[in-house]
Parts: sequence; C-alpha cells; structure tokens
Amino acid sequence: MSADVEVPQYMKSKGSGVAESWKAYRIKVRSGDMGSLPAVIGLVVLVALFSLANPVFFTSLNFANFFTQAAVVMILAMGLIFVLLLGEIDLSAGVTSGVAGALLAVSLSRWGFAWPIAIAVAMLAGIAIGLFIGILVAKIGIPSFVVTLALFLAFQGLILVIIGEGGNVRVTDGVILAIENKNLPIWLGWVFYAVIIIGYFLFSYVGRSRRLARGFAANALSMIVIKTAVMAVIGFAIVWALSLERSVNPELNPLSGVPIIVPIIAVLTLVFGFVLNRTTFGRHVYAVGGNVEAARRAGISVSRIRIIVFTICSGTAAFAGIVFASRAASVDPNAGKFIVLNAIAAAVIGGTSLFGGRGRIHDALIGGAVVAVIDNGMGLLGYSAGVKLMITGSVLMLAAGADALSRKRSQGVMR
Repeated sequence: MSADVEVPQYMKSKGSGVAESWKAYRIKVRSGDMGSLPAVIGLVVLVALFSLANPVFFTSLNFANFFTQAAVVMILAMGLIFVLLLGEIDLSAGVTSGVAGALLAVSLSRWGFAWPIAIAVAMLAGIAIGLFIGILVAKIGIPSFVVTLALFLAFQGLILVIIGEGGNVRVTDGVILAIENKNLPIWLGWVFYAVIIIGYFLFSYVGRSRRLARGFAANALSMIVIKTAVMAVIGFAIVWALSLERSVNPELNPLSGVPIIVPIIAVLTLVFGFVLNRTTFGRHVYAVGGNVEAARRAGISVSRIRIIVFTICSGTAAFAGIVFASRAASVDPNAGKFIVLNAIAAAVIGGTSLFGGRGRIHDALIGGAVVAVIDNGMGLLGYSAGVKLMITGSVLMLAAGADALSRKRSQGVMR
C-alpha cells in the first residue's frame, strides 16, 4: 500500500509505553473517534439495570441463552461491517441468510445431501449472491442501496420458491442442530479458553517483534501484557459461568459447558479481525472507505475491493443463515426478513461509522450484545415486542447521531 493513503488513527502505531498509549487514546477520543466506548458504557449500564430489575437476568441459564440469542445478529453484523467500512449498505444480507438457510434445509430434508455438502451449497449460494451484488455496484455503478433493496424484495420470493408450498422445512440433522443447541464438554471449554489467551499473547508479541525489527514503532510489551490480562479475566469469568450446572433438573437433564456457538463466534472474530488489521486487503478497505479518490490515485483497485467486500458480506450472511436454521430447527418464508435491521443496528451501535472508513470487527460483538441485552432484558420484564423495537430504534438513532457529530468534530467543521 502506498504511503500516500491515509489510514485510521487507531490503525497507526501507538507510543512506546503505557502512558503514551493512554495519552494517544485520550487524543483519539477528544478528536471525536470514541469507537466502542459509548456502547461499552451503555452495555454495562443496561446489564446493571436489568440485573436489579429481575434476578433471573444474571443467572447462568439466561447467560448461556444470551449467547445463542445474539449469535445470528453478531455474525451477520461482522459481514456488514466490511460493507459499512466502504460507506456502502447491504439491505439484502438478512434475506440472503434466509436463502442460504432454505437451501440448507432443502438439501438435507428433500435432496438427501450429507451435512457437509448441504453447508457447501448454502455457502456457495451466499458467495455467488455477494459476487453478483459487488459486480452490479462496482462495475455497472448501481448504488448499493438500490441493488440490495431490490434483492431484499426478490429474495423473499426466492425463499418461497425454494421452500415450496409447505411453507416450512424442518432441520433434523444432529450436526447442524448442535451448532446452536449443544455445549462443549467443560474441559474442552477451558482448553479453548487457554488456546485463545495464549494465542493472542503470542500473536501480539510476534507482531511487535516484527515491527521493531523493521524499525517501526510498536506497542510496549507492558501494553500487550495488560490487554492479555484483561482478556484472560473476562474470558475466565465467561467460561466459569458457562461451566456451571444450569439445568433445573440436573439428574435427568444435565446442562453445562460453553455453547458450541461461542468458540465459532470467537474464531470468526479473530479471522476477520486479522483480515482487517493485519493484511494489505484490510488496509485497502479502510483506505477506500476513508477517501475513494485518494485510494484510487494510490493504485488501489477500488472496484475489486468493493466486489470482495460484498462477497465477504453475503458469504457471512449465508453462514448466519445456517446458524439461524440450527437455532430454529426449521426454515420458513420469513427467514432473515427482519434480522438485517438488527445487524446494521448492532454494527453502528458498536462503533462502526455509517460514513465509512471507521470501525472494527469487535464492534459487531459489542453492538450485538447491546441489542441482545435490550431484547432479553425487556422480555424478562414483560415488555411487548413493539416496545423493544422502539427502544432498539432509539438506541440506534443515538448511535447514528453520535457518529455524525464525531465525524464533524474530527473534520474540524463543528459549528
């Protein structure tokens, strides 16, 4: 990547020590780039309020349910972040997940495919859809809003065609159902936790060593240790809580262990985070989202980046459709119809800018957690679906407003 391409401030190297890193972070926040900070504060406040309002909210059973409820939104939001980083939108991501889920269900129940082939069919469909969208947007020049809105409508009909007259296709394959409905053995949950923490530290340490060897500035070793320690504490609390027995009748139906979907989401986060933060492609995505013309002059193929990004988004949506089919154990004509709105809300609430060029993969986790906490907590308090939608919409409006104001402030045009 050319040195002329401007990258986000948070992608540049921090100072050499903890004090310098803290100073750089404060400068970033004061300049208007607050990242996920508002969402994290909001999440802590919401968890505290719902825990006080209803003791059931903070039980191990509800804690485990929270992960399975939030999984589809988080995964779909990860894919949408790639598109939002370019300042584009994909309104069809939700129904793309529905198409993939329908193909999965039909492949298993009617065509008699084994689960690996059924998953491959669903994923290939998502990738093909993303490639189609990317070509229409990048090569023909149709605005992404128009393309994906048209497909949002068309794919609802496609789902009906795939499912057929029955209106509902059940998913009975044990492997598919296990994705959202089974747990890891307790020992394996702790092994996974150790691998993630040790792997994160080693990856960060090696990356720091390589930067220093090339003469670049790098985070202090103490900062890597602090970040690893924070991750270790949070991860330990999560694995410990999920390892508790949470069945009301453990003798007949024992229920403990980390849900299988948790390590799947963790792996997706690490892979996508690596792609955006550690690869040339990721730097090009930020560059195109920050300034298209500057990126083009720097020799970046803007059309290629757009096509790849939409392909990633729809491919991720297809995987979200598989997860949704696993949770519901069936696929119906409304599959994915409304979930895209929650996924976009999750990404924006988590800190990803609607204007492009700013956002990180973990925004999907934080924003998805906020959306899920609102839905879960208000459900326990007996509020209707209408009230929950109103609250979620209000939170999204606040996040979008904060994003617009921070953008003006960072550009120095605040009046």
